Amino acid sequence: MIKNRCGWCEGDALYEAYHDLEWGVPVKDDDLLFEFMVLETFQAGLSWITILRKRENFRKAFDHFNYKKIAKYNQTKIDTLLQDTGIIRNKLKVNATITNAKAFMQIQNEFGSFRAYIWGFVDDKPIKNNIKNYKDGPANTALSDTISKDLKKRGFKFVGSTVVYAFMQATGMVNDHEITCFRYNEV
Repeated sequence: MIKNRCGWCEGDALYEAYHDLEWGVPVKDDDLLFEFMVLETFQAGLSWITILRKRENFRKAFDHFNYKKIAKYNQTKIDTLLQDTGIIRNKLKVNATITNAKAFMQIQNEFGSFRAYIWGFVDDKPIKNNIKNYKDGPANTALSDTISKDLKKRGFKFVGSTVVYAFMQATGMVNDHEITCFRYNEV
């Protein structure tokens, strides 16, 4: 049986597995939300498949995305990360990850969880779009602009509107599966 998938993932087994199992599934767990925040931050300016192929390396390098540990990284750890060929060795993005871990915990303190904060922007239910072809989907929206501005105000780095929209798609805040995709009605 052939599954009809979104066109962006076809032809690559890793991409298809990510699409079939994760992309667009509502994420309500703070640990996983932080993981996607880190990955989307590193994805800025690169293709998602590049990040996906390095995901396990990122997981190991960044202590399984433990934001409490990441918030305490010192220069020695930063230097180690910048030597790690298994990840994207971008000094600004590494430093942003540490900054974002601290800001993430501040939001948790204020709202009780990051999940409560971020999902509050969509009234705790996914926005379901009607995209016929992924190429026609938006790269950002007025809502991602608003979230981006608020995250920046709270100290986050590398969270432009396009990064935020990709985060929203990945974590199921918005369902941008093509309407003919088998996942469209499943998520």
